[in-house]
Amino acid sequence: MSKVVQNRVAVRGIRVLLVEDHNVVRSGLCLLFKSQPDIHVVGEATDGESAVPLAMRLRPNVLLLDLSLPRKSGMQVLRELSGSNFHGKTIVLTASIDREEIVEAVRLGARGIVMKDSSPELLFKSIRSVMAGQYWLERSSVSDVAQQLHGLTRQSAIPPCVSAPFSLTARQLQIVAEVVAGCCNKDIAEKLSISDQTVKNHITAIFDKVGVSTRLELALFARDHELVEQRERRDGLLVINH
Repeated sequence: MSKVVQNRVAVRGIRVLLVEDHNVVRSGLCLLFKSQPDIHVVGEATDGESAVPLAMRLRPNVLLLDLSLPRKSGMQVLRELSGSNFHGKTIVLTASIDREEIVEAVRLGARGIVMKDSSPELLFKSIRSVMAGQYWLERSSVSDVAQQLHGLTRQSAIPPCVSAPFSLTARQLQIVAEVVAGCCNKDIAEKLSISDQTVKNHITAIFDKVGVSTRLELALFARDHELVEQRERRDGLLVINH
């Protein structure tokens, strides 16, 4: 039978719900989090069946979710929560995961993927990163995930925007294409013969124009709205290819 442990003490900081069926792993995580004054475990679940109602009741800031769970898989938990009014940030904690599963988890709302053999420092950093509005995709690039999500987003309920490019300049569209390709600011600066600071300024402006806050969100947005489809501007200044 599933065991659910709920800590009833009201706490400040980042409230974490652990969903992990191995007692040793779950106990170890609880001990690790006790060393972090801003991260608090407010509940524990040992299977997927109990995870959903507990998440809805406790409303944690972060749901730390194992994929391999009894009674209901972690992916099924993600699927159920994606159709609910749960607003916590979900981080998948797993021993192994393939690229298709990463894509599916992100599509269902996961904000982070952390491997179980990661260091405690990386786990803490992932939690703080997703709380800051970022994605944490360990061992997978923005470009990999964005490209595989492209086919899914084209079939989703959100249609491509026919009024692109959202007031983006030719230079900004070039930078969007480089971000989707997985290039860092330094690489973009060298390729376009501009300074790192100029790249940063452009990316900030792009974020503001399209309403995103991270490079992954920009890459997904670009794919969804066909900003990186092969196109040639009438003035002949720009050609962007997949």
